[in-house]
Amino acid sequence: MAILVTRPHPDNEATAARLRAKGFEVLLAPMLRLETVPFHDGGNAPYGAIVVTSANALRAIEAHLKASPLLTLPLFAVGEHTADVARSFGFKEVISAAGDGKALRDCVLAAAKSKRLKKKSPLLYLAGADLARDLAGELGEMGFTVETKTTYRMIPSAKLPRETSEAFAANRIEAVLHYSRRSARAFLDLAAGAGVEISALSVPQFCISSDVASVVREAGATQVAAAVSPDENALLALLLSRFALRP
Repeated sequence: MAILVTRPHPDNEATAARLRAKGFEVLLAPMLRLETVPFHDGGNAPYGAIVVTSANALRAIEAHLKASPLLTLPLFAVGEHTADVARSFGFKEVISAAGDGKALRDCVLAAAKSKRLKKKSPLLYLAGADLARDLAGELGEMGFTVETKTTYRMIPSAKLPRETSEAFAANRIEAVLHYSRRSARAFLDLAAGAGVEISALSVPQFCISSDVASVVREAGATQVAAAVSPDENALLALLLSRFALRP
């Protein structure tokens, strides 16, 4: 019996390693893949800070970041994973909101109120092509000037991996992990296309947030659970508690 990880590469490999260390068999079926978008930051534009809602926004411009003046700016990251990726690329001052888009927005606002961040300096928002919320608009309403730069897009996979389809058909998958609304929708579409939708929806679905959980629940899944906070630690803790294992 296996846990199906739908998270995109390369983060799915880290997830798989954590699960295998707990004794689980793992199948990887990334529902989305990263596609970079040409990036130009305007040289020495006078940004006050950088805002990032996904580690992929940084991965997409990794080559550009080498010796870039952007590395000297404070970077506000949505969560610890994105913050860790930022640090690995050379950002020195990284502030993690440890939450979701709302937490990130509030984190930026708190920094301005405490004078750690000047509102008069524009924020550089490194973003994906498909946004779950209008973070730039929300910050704009709070008095910030935000320049959004799209650095990547996530492309849905064309089909389920053969191994995954066969595992569903043989009832070898005991749970599915979902990380975003888009990847959950892609999973549902590909499961239907492979003719394993009934089997796919019959197993427990573990979701990183209630928002993601609503996608699979509306599709007909009856065993749906959402993490208490939108991060992988909470998601895996939920999985482990369901299978009576200690984190």
